[in-house]
Amino acid sequence: MNTSTFSPSSILVTGGAGFIGSNFVRAWIEERPACRITVLDKLTYAGNLENLADLEGKYSFIKGDICDEETVRRALAEHEVDTVIHFAAESHVDRSILGPMVFTHTNVMGTHVMLEESRKHGVKRFVHVSTDEVYGSLGPEGSFTEQSPIDPTSPYAASKAASDLVVQSYIKTFDFPAMITRCSNNYGPWQFPEKLIPLMLTNAMNDRALPVYGDGMNVRDWIHTRDHSRAVMRVLEAGTPGEVYNVGSSNEWPNIDIVKLILKTLGKPESLITYVKDRPAHDRRYAIDSSKIERELGWKAEIGFDDGIAETIAWYQSKQDWLARVMSGEYMEYYDKQYSER
Repeated sequence: MNTSTFSPSSILVTGGAGFIGSNFVRAWIEERPACRITVLDKLTYAGNLENLADLEGKYSFIKGDICDEETVRRALAEHEVDTVIHFAAESHVDRSILGPMVFTHTNVMGTHVMLEESRKHGVKRFVHVSTDEVYGSLGPEGSFTEQSPIDPTSPYAASKAASDLVVQSYIKTFDFPAMITRCSNNYGPWQFPEKLIPLMLTNAMNDRALPVYGDGMNVRDWIHTRDHSRAVMRVLEAGTPGEVYNVGSSNEWPNIDIVKLILKTLGKPESLITYVKDRPAHDRRYAIDSSKIERELGWKAEIGFDDGIAETIAWYQSKQDWLARVMSGEYMEYYDKQYSER
C-alpha cells in the first residue's frame, strides 16, 4: 500500500456547487481545514450555491465556465492553485439524448481547457473525476476493472470517455501529473432531482407517478457520495500520477428494487409505479471492481446502504423548501418533455 502522501496548499474544485462536488467541498473543509479551497462553477441548473450555504467564509467562489480559458487562467493564478479536482461536467444521460452537443462541448473541450491551463500554470496534481459509464454495459457476471475496454453507449458516456482520453494524452505526452477516478452511481444529499433516487423520492412524497424505464431490471452499483469524496481525497493525496482508479461499493441493486424500497420507507403504495418506454441504449448492468484502490491506497467504502439510504430519504423529507426551488421553471419543462410521451 502506498503510504507516501502529497499535501496541497491551494486546491481548485471545478463543479464544486453541484451534487458530488459540493459534498467533496464539504468533506474537504471538514477534514483538511488548513488548505485553501476555491470553487469554480458555472451555476447551471444543477449547480447551486445553496448546497454550500452553511460553509460561507470557508471557501472562495468563482462563477465561471471551464471552457473559458481566461477564467480558468485567472482562477489558477489569483488563488495560487497547486491542485485541481475536476468534477465539472454535464452528467445526465437523458439530457444527453435530448441535446448531446453541450455534453461534448463542456465535457471534452472544458476538460481540455482545464488540462492546458493547469499544465501552463504548473499544477502539481490533477484529479479527473470520471464515471463507470465509460465502460458501457456489463452482462450478468463480472465487474469493470481499470483494464476493461472503454465502450460508451450514450452521448454523455462518450463525452466522458473522450475527456478521459484527453487526460491520458496529457499524462503520456507532457508527463502531466493527472489521475483518473471512475466511480459508480452516487446517492446522498443535495442531488438534483432528475436522477433516479431523488426523482423517485420527490415524486413519491408528492403522490406523483414514479416513471420506471423498461422492466426496471437495469442494475447499478450504488455508493454514498461521502465515500466517493473520501476516495477522491485519497487518490489526490496518495495516488500515483498517471493511474486510473475505479471506485465502487459492491452494492448492486436493480432499479425497480430501489424504487420499491423508497415506496416502502415512505409508506406509499407500489401502484404509484408507472413503467415507461425504455430510453435508447440503456445499459443493462454496471459493477465496479475497487480492489486496486483498496489494495494500493487503503480506501474502502464505509457507509452501509441501509444506513445511507435511510439518511438520504430523511434528508430529502427535511428539504421541502430546497426541492420546491430547484424543481421550478426549467426543471419542470425538462420533466414534461422527458416523460410526457413515454
